[in-house]
Order: sequence, then structure tokens, then C-alpha cells
Amino acid sequence: MNRDGSNPGHGTQHRAPDAQGARPGAPPPRGALRLVFDRDFGTFFWGKLLTSTGVWAHSMVAAIVAFQASGSALAVGAVSAGQFAPQLLLTPLSGKLTDRGHAMGQLVAGRALSGLGSGGLALWILAFGVGDGVVGVLPILASSLIVGCGFAVGGPAMQSAIPWIIRPGELARAMALNTAPMTLSRAVGPALGALLVAHVSPVAAFGAAACAHLLFALGLLAVRLPSRTMDGDGADTSLRAAFRHLRADRPLALLLLGIVAVGVGSEPATTLVPSMAEEFGGSAALAGWLASAFGIGAALGLPLLAVVRRVLPVLRLGSAGLVLLAVGLAGSAVGHSGPMTLAALGVAGVGLAFATTGLSTLVQERAPDQLRGRIMALWLTGFVGSRPLAAGLDGLLADAASPAAAFAASAVLVLAVAWMVRPASVDRPIPGRCSDG
Repeated sequence: MNRDGSNPGHGTQHRAPDAQGARPGAPPPRGALRLVFDRDFGTFFWGKLLTSTGVWAHSMVAAIVAFQASGSALAVGAVSAGQFAPQLLLTPLSGKLTDRGHAMGQLVAGRALSGLGSGGLALWILAFGVGDGVVGVLPILASSLIVGCGFAVGGPAMQSAIPWIIRPGELARAMALNTAPMTLSRAVGPALGALLVAHVSPVAAFGAAACAHLLFALGLLAVRLPSRTMDGDGADTSLRAAFRHLRADRPLALLLLGIVAVGVGSEPATTLVPSMAEEFGGSAALAGWLASAFGIGAALGLPLLAVVRRVLPVLRLGSAGLVLLAVGLAGSAVGHSGPMTLAALGVAGVGLAFATTGLSTLVQERAPDQLRGRIMALWLTGFVGSRPLAAGLDGLLADAASPAAAFAASAVLVLAVAWMVRPASVDRPIPGRCSDG
């Protein structure tokens, strides 16, 4: 496995890349515009934008409806935890299936399952309405569990497929583009969901989310995903093999810890914004704008990445992004008005874009191809699986003290991990891999 994400194959002589990162005789790397309109990578790019917008709309609407039904930030945290808890149980198994060659089936099944979760809740509310208290929250929790199961089934395959459908030398650009759907949808999805709730109905919001998932499932049928079956190679496809590799490659383990911090730092912008909006005397629309400010900042961080990467190497980008994320969370804790909190959440969103791109690129570079599905399953477990615990703690702290206290606690945790993944800690040789020099 090479540092650019390509695999020379068994028995193939390792050849150094040229100045552009491609290997002699290989097609030249493509620019961003050609990648996003490529049949395979482009389908992933636009499909992930569509489905991620759907899931963020679902998350925001579920949070608003749960808070309206119960009046409790803890109930909102429980719904958010329900959406992300399946990552802890199902994602590692899903990563094993990806490494055994079932990626395409997982991708389609995952999107269909998430569509069922959002669409089923839309039909439930249409038929029975939203109840009060626990009765009103339970159907939302069940729907969020199904949506989360869909992401657990298809998530590792979605993350692992990127190096398989690009050319040598394109990994850094592809990973930066791969961050775009998540960050753009983080900006658009919550606001779209909140606007649909405010001006149409929750049924319309959940129905639109379901359509987004199902459209991506249909688009995946056109993708040419290479077969990655490894059973015939006698490879160890157990999870133990991935953990053994992490013990040998401490920098990779630290990078995954950095992804956990990104997940923890992202959660307050969903769980806490309904409570924050109520403190400011705002409505559901303000909650949507507060959540979207985080995503808007992340979206603005994407074009900034092209400039920042010229002066800041990818090795420093992840830790710098975590520091910026912590600064934005701390600013949200001390903000005393809607505009101040909007600005602080925007700064945190820029940090999210930098941290996710930098850390994810380094993870993809260090992950062996034969372990990629399981390593990216652990990536998802860290990023998404950490959020149920973060959501519960955020909700408890907000109810017991204040939303500001929960924001401050998250800032401290993110800053501590930023120190742990500083360049001096992760700039180490990759075990068992020859140099590209």
C-alpha cells in the first residue's frame, strides 16, 4: 500500500511517484472539477451531498419535534444518541463485510434503510400526529435508530471506497472534496429542516430526507466499484487484525482519537441549540440557524483549505483544526446573544472542516489496503459513535447547569486531544511500509 492511497498489488515492484504524485505510466491526476463530474467519484460526491443533507435535516427536525413534545434537552440528547448509537454496535461488523467484498450491497442497503427510517416517521406523524412527553418522543427515537442503522451498514463502505475509485496522486484532493458533502450538508440540512417545520410541517421535512436517501441508492447502481474480495488471499479479516495494527501504529490510533474529538465537538451544535435558542427567546427557526451556522462555517472552511494548505502541511492541519473548533465552542459558551453565538459556531465550523480533512487524509494514507474497511469502520465509530455519549452528557449538563457549561466542557475535551495529535506525535514511519522517496 502506497502513501498516495494506491495499492501496487502482490508481487508488483514499488515505484516512486512522479512530481505530481502519480506513478510512471499512470494517467495524470485530475483536478477537482473533473473529479466531481467523474462517473464514479462524482456519483459519490453528489450522492453523499444529497444523503448527508437528508440526515442533517432529519437530525434537526427530530431535535425540534422532540423538544417541543418534551421540553427537555435530555430528550433531545436521547434522540440524537438513538441515531448514532448503532455505530457502536454495527459499524465494526460492517467494516469486516467491506473488506470481504460486499461494499456495493452495503452501500445500497444502507441508503434504503435510512430512507425507511425517515419515511416511516413521516407516515407515522401523518397518521397519528406527535404526542406529548414520552409518547411523542418514542416514535422519533425509533426512527432515528433506523436511520442510524442505515449509516452503520453503509458507512464503512462509503468511506473506504474513495481510494478505490481515484487515480494515484489524487488522494489529498479527493479527501478534501470528500469533506465537502458533509460540511455543505451541515450548513444546508438543519436550516432546510427547520424551515420546512416552520412553514410546512415535520412530515414534509422527514419525507424530503427519505427521498434524498433513496435517490442516492438509485445513483449507486451506476458506480463501477472494483471488487475488493480478499478471502482468497488468506488475509486475516478479523477485527483483531485491525486492533493489532493500531497497537503497532500508535500515530494511526492517535489520529482516530482526533476523529473522536471532532465528533464530540460537533454534537453541541445539534443537541444544545434548541435550549440555546429558547434562552435567547427565539423559535425553532433560530435553532435551525444556530445549527446551520456551524455548517456554514465548515462550508466556508472548504475554499479556505486551498489557501491554508499552501502554508500549512496536512500533518499540522488536523491539530490546527481541532484548536479552532475548541475556540469556537468556547466562544459559544461565553456568547450572550444570538449573533455572538452564531459567529462563534461559524468559527467552530471552520475548525471542523480543517480537522476532518487533515485527520482523515492522514488516516487514509496510513491505513493498509487490506484493513481499510475495518480502519474506516473505526473512523466512523469514533466520529459518529462518540456522539451518543456526547449527546447524553451535553443534555445532562445543559439541564443541570446551562447550555453554556456544556459548550465549555466540550471545548476543553477537544483542546486536550488537539495537543495529543500534534505533529510531533503523529509524524512517525508507517509500520511495514517502504518509503516513497
